[in-house]
Amino acid sequence: MAHTFYAPDLTGSTYTLPEDESKHAVRVLRLGVNDPVGLVDGRGGVYQAVVADANPKRCQLRLTATEQVIPRSYFTHVAVAPTKNLDRMEWLVEKAVEIGVERITFLRCARSERRELKLERLEKIAVSALKQSGQAWLPRLDELTDYAAFIPTVAPATTFIAHLEEGERTALARVAALGAGCCVLIGPEGDFTPAEIELARQRGIRPVTLGASRLRTETAALAAVHTIHVVREL
Repeated sequence: MAHTFYAPDLTGSTYTLPEDESKHAVRVLRLGVNDPVGLVDGRGGVYQAVVADANPKRCQLRLTATEQVIPRSYFTHVAVAPTKNLDRMEWLVEKAVEIGVERITFLRCARSERRELKLERLEKIAVSALKQSGQAWLPRLDELTDYAAFIPTVAPATTFIAHLEEGERTALARVAALGAGCCVLIGPEGDFTPAEIELARQRGIRPVTLGASRLRTETAALAAVHTIHVVREL
């Protein structure tokens, strides 16, 4: 299988890899002229190409075939409070992209362990997972957003909150097939506060369960992504 490179700014019939990618292609992968490679732009564009100039500083590729992948018929959005240990969020982003997710929003909740978040590292992990998994669409990663500011921006009919408070909750698998999109809210390790749960209820956002087990934040978020994916792909 040809190695795949990320080319978000690709236009025309040729593409020059950035210097770090050029060095990797020529020095590490030992690609030479006419060797086949793949390209993906993160916007549905998938390309086949060959090496036209194996320069370790400016490796030039020539496109030989193009394909535009149609977006999925449903939209998966998970809004999650990031953990104090960033490694766990990196794992979540990697696995969610591999499964297929359109948007990940990071929430700042009352009980959040992490109050600040830089996206640069997470964006790189998303790109790496995109290339590895053969996905064509790079998901949107949102900056850390206050919970109260985020709630009014989502559609109540297709947004659900997964919390641990007592009360009637519907299995996510039963409601994930509704509408063209689905957003699931995942709280921090200490769960959403009663006030946050009440705010969601007032907005018409329904509570859901991801199963009988008490899941860690990143596990719950990935379980939500996987559940939506399985339900909609059946």
